[in-house]
Parts: sequence; structure tokens; C-alpha cells
Amino acid sequence: MRIRDTPPGPGAVMAAPLHAAGLMLAATVMFGFMTVAIRLATQELHAFEVAFFRNFFGLLFALPLLLKHGPGLLQTRKLPLYFARCVIGLMSMLAGFWAISQLPLAQAVSLSYSTPLFVTIGAVFALGETVRARRWTAVIIGFLGVMLIVRPGFVALTPGVLAALLGAVFSACTAISIKFLSRTERPDAIVLMTTLLWVPLSLPTALWVWEWPSAAGWLWVATTGALGTAGHMLWTRAFRIGEISALTPISFMQLPIVVVAGFLLFGESVDRWTIAGALVIFGANAYIAQRESVRVRRVIAADASTIE
Repeated sequence: MRIRDTPPGPGAVMAAPLHAAGLMLAATVMFGFMTVAIRLATQELHAFEVAFFRNFFGLLFALPLLLKHGPGLLQTRKLPLYFARCVIGLMSMLAGFWAISQLPLAQAVSLSYSTPLFVTIGAVFALGETVRARRWTAVIIGFLGVMLIVRPGFVALTPGVLAALLGAVFSACTAISIKFLSRTERPDAIVLMTTLLWVPLSLPTALWVWEWPSAAGWLWVATTGALGTAGHMLWTRAFRIGEISALTPISFMQLPIVVVAGFLLFGESVDRWTIAGALVIFGANAYIAQRESVRVRRVIAADASTIE
């Protein structure tokens, strides 16, 4: 028997997408609690100032990466791409944070779920990923579930709604740029460089609305930084080993966190449309995961066929 190439074993092939999905789910939990902290912080401070503090404290929590890897972590030939990614990411952050301060948590997060549709389109044209009809259909169904929650035509198209949708578009661009960077850059380098650039980039808009936080305000803005950095680290690792179009819909799992927090902390009720939309979204996610499992089994079978 001769082996033409030495492919990874079936366990390794199966483990990669499952590991990526686990990382993405953990990042989603972090971002869900960060959303709650943002709402708490924006009860006192403007969203643009909260965004700056999220980056400032996020950098403090990311500095141990520099101690771990040394100054060489900051060496890169992709600085222009980093800068473009940070500018786009900051626009997404400012729009998203402001939407969180203006809308009920469930609605703000639900609107952000239009991101997977934009990501899927971008992943096809920018990254050359293969997304077949069934996954396209599942993502679109998930988007329709979001529409059940938002109920266009029944809910006014407010500036907060527009900001949330704009943030979703920029978020999709950010996700694609991270996938480009992760092809050559280490995840820790992406996190540290991004946070390092975000601090000065977000300062001008913060100074425009500046006021000093109270003791409770400091707690919440520091929490946004810690959770944001932890989520970002998990996010970049997930995108490094998994397909962006398969991972992004997992972010729908953020919805239960913000729904419960919105009810307990802010008295925001959840109506039947939100419940129905959530069920559609979760169903779409389950189907996407099932299709990804089928794809992985086919990869294993194809690799096995190279062994004679």
C-alpha cells in the first residue's frame, strides 16, 4: 500500500470545524454579555465614549499578549490592511454601540443578525468560499426570522434601526477582513494590533461627547473592554480554522442572553413575534450546522480515497 499524500486523520478533520464552532460560540457569549455592559454604561455615558473606553480597557487586557510573544508580535507586512480593517471595524462599533443605547436589546441584536447575509455574499466574492444553495437558503431563512422580530412596516424606521443595520454591514466587512488577515497573521497579533489602532482612532469621537464616568460607569466600561478583548481573541481563532459563512450564523445564540438581560435589568418584554423569529433563527442555525457536518464527512471520504 502506498500513500500519495499524508492527509490528516478523520478525527483531526472533524475536530477543526467543531473546534471553530466552539470558539465562535464562546465568543458569542462574551459579546452577548458585552452588549449588556454597553447598555448599562450608556445609561450614563454617550455610546461614542463607551466605545473608546471599550478599546482603551481592551488594550490593557490585551497587553499580556505582548509579554507572552514579545515585540515581534507587532511585526507585520499587512499594516495597510490592519488600518483598513480597524477603520471599518470602528464604524461598525460606533454604529452598533449607538444602536444598543437607543433600541431595546433584543431589537438591536436582532438587527445585527442581518450580518450573515452580507457575510455570505462577501465570502463568495471576496474569499472564494463555496456556499451551496442549501446553506444560502438557511441563511436567508434566518434573515427572515430576524424580520419577524423587527416587523418592518409595523415598527418605525428610526435612526437607531438605521444605525443597527449600518453596523451590520460594516460588521460583515470586518469579518471578511479578519479572514484575510488570519491567512498569514497570528490571532494574537490581530487582536493586539487591532486594539492598539482602535484606541487613537476612537478618541476624537469620544472627546466630542466627553464626560467623566462615575464609579459604576468605570466598572461597566472596564467590563466592556475585558469581554470585548476575550470575545475578539476567540473570534479571530474561530475564523482562522473555520469557514466564515458557516461560523457567522452561530452569533444568533447571542439573542437568548440579551433577551433575558433586557427583561431582568431593563424591564423589556419579549413578544410572540420575537419568540417566533428566534425559533426560525435557531432552526436555520441547526440546519446550517447539519449541512456543515455533511460537508466534513464528504471531506473525510475524499481524503480516504487518496490512500491506496
